[in-house]
Amino acid sequence: MKLGIVYHMPFWRAADGSLRELEGSFARYVDSLAPYFDEIVLCVPVKKQASGEGTAIRAANVRLAPLPDFAGPLQFYPQLSSAMVRIARFVHEIDLLHCRVPTPAGIFAFATAQAARRPAFVLIVGDLQALLPTMPYRGVKRLLWRAYTAFEEWNVQWMADHGLAFANGAALAGKHSRPNRAVVQTQTTTIDAHEIASREDTCGGPRIKLLTVSRIDPRKGLRVLPDVVRLLRGRGFEVELDIVGPAVGAPGEAEQAAIERDAVAAGIADRVRFTGAVPLDRLMPLYRQYDVFVLPTLPGEGIPRVLLEAMAGGVPVVTTRVAGIPSLIAHERNGLLVDEPAAAPVADAIARLITDGPLRRRVIASGYETARGFTLQAQAARMMQDVSARFGIALRRPAASPVAIS
Repeated sequence: MKLGIVYHMPFWRAADGSLRELEGSFARYVDSLAPYFDEIVLCVPVKKQASGEGTAIRAANVRLAPLPDFAGPLQFYPQLSSAMVRIARFVHEIDLLHCRVPTPAGIFAFATAQAARRPAFVLIVGDLQALLPTMPYRGVKRLLWRAYTAFEEWNVQWMADHGLAFANGAALAGKHSRPNRAVVQTQTTTIDAHEIASREDTCGGPRIKLLTVSRIDPRKGLRVLPDVVRLLRGRGFEVELDIVGPAVGAPGEAEQAAIERDAVAAGIADRVRFTGAVPLDRLMPLYRQYDVFVLPTLPGEGIPRVLLEAMAGGVPVVTTRVAGIPSLIAHERNGLLVDEPAAAPVADAIARLITDGPLRRRVIASGYETARGFTLQAQAARMMQDVSARFGIALRRPAASPVAIS
């Protein structure tokens, strides 16, 4: 059985011959599905040159069906004719199609699979419509982005209506379900079972180390973070913040520059640091060096996978009550939720974790329990059981699989 996957995360071929992806979350996802198939073919943009260190695909049965390199729809659609030739060839090479959506190439691959009578399933990982209010575009660019969003929203729903659909979190599953066709709720994860930490507490040192892991763009709510650090220092807490992640395009670079200016204006420039992207294999143990994880994200995501990574690393989480996050984070059990991504409530929640030891330890312990239920192995087994049952296909049985696939 040959699985084809379509997504927009770019790959490249490293000097050692390995396939690498910048952030690592998608690479790990592919590795988690690889044991169920004879071969996985990735229809993804491919860079000619390396883009940082990246994370390698470990599975030996993964190969590329390269698309022209593109960063987003603006670069994809001018290359649509050549991309369609590659997509058509790719679809006819595989037995089963999987699209992670929204993604520019998704609808074209899915429609081609329908015409070729190839079974297909989708994983919905984001909500472009919910992101509209936070997009930095104005004038004609804003109108064009609204039109593209409407087009992509229709595409995602059409795919959900015509194939097996999974969605990242309860909010996305509810949005795309229909009375006669339920979308299966899942949780995108990057956690390998052996990576779950064991420390029982944090905040024991003289300085509190805060961590944010996120792509830097206006949709992530990161502009409040300098004010959060300023407010906490005003209350006498010796805090510092590291922001791990790449700036995404021109809007991301502008956002990072604005955060840096705000930190200077608040007199805390030495307490807010940007580290850039860190490959996932090095990032996972890095979580264990921090005391509190903070992500004041805006609507538009399913459930950020970094929340589970923080819980696996034993870092108590502060995040916003938006999108699918409340279906993962139970307030005061495995994290603290704030109702709006504003500096004061975020600072209040962090201060609670710093000063309330029993609450902090309870959140850490419950975070471990949550993380154990959402490992890569468990997620892949649940999804593949549904895929096998829905399409009546026999998949390979991984060694020590927690769920039988028949």
